[in-house]
Amino acid sequence: MFDVGLTELMVIAVVALVVIGPERLPKVARTAGLLLGRLQRYVSDVKADINREMQLDELKKMQQQMTDQVKGLEASVTHEMREVESSVNKAIEPLATDAAVPSAPTLEAAVESGAAPGAEPAPAVIAETTKS
Repeated sequence: MFDVGLTELMVIAVVALVVIGPERLPKVARTAGLLLGRLQRYVSDVKADINREMQLDELKKMQQQMTDQVKGLEASVTHEMREVESSVNKAIEPLATDAAVPSAPTLEAAVESGAAPGAEPAPAVIAETTKS
């Protein structure tokens, strides 16, 4: 980053020794090391936070894509269900017009006469249906 070689470090050390003095130099070096360590930890924390934010943004984009795909799939399924329902209704329509003519007694008539559903209707029920 700064491209400082060994000779430059030696010059800095000699100047620091002359300016600061031999008694205070170890204390200043220790304090500088502690500050440098804090700075490195701070930079690494900031990098980690930035990486987390980037991953969170990617996850949000992925979630949005999945939501869009699910909505599209839901719309497709709904459309297909409507098509199937309309084709079934078209197929049943001719049968419904044929069923308008009573060919068998209704369930209500069977219940009124006391017959079990699915059992043979009583003769009175048959007579009632043929009269109407």
